Amino acid sequence: MDKKAGKETKILWVLKALLLSYVVTGALLLLLALLLYRLQLDEQAVSAGIVAVYIVATLIGGMAAGKMAKSRRFLWGLVTGALYFVLLILITLGVYRTLDGSGIHMVTTFVLCAGGGMIGGMIS
Repeated sequence: MDKKAGKETKILWVLKALLLSYVVTGALLLLLALLLYRLQLDEQAVSAGIVAVYIVATLIGGMAAGKMAKSRRFLWGLVTGALYFVLLILITLGVYRTLDGSGIHMVTTFVLCAGGGMIGGMIS
């Protein structure tokens, strides 16, 4: 019974950290849209901004997961970043019904998300 409660708690930690990551993502994308509107940013700057949003959001989510876990923080941050990527892919599939990016782009995005979460967990 005690192990079941522990697993539920860990799942809740990860879900809370993911929710925080997506709230941060929404806020940062809103800021990026405002900057795009005001400063007439080019495509390269917007792409760099989106990558920065991925990294910052997973870093914050990893920090939250690490703070809640208190042990194996890097692992919980990594799990949070990987789940962020999976949810990102599922949302993309739901909206566009296809994955247009190349394999290299997908792997790079996964590494950024998982790495950001892991680093966040490590510094928490």
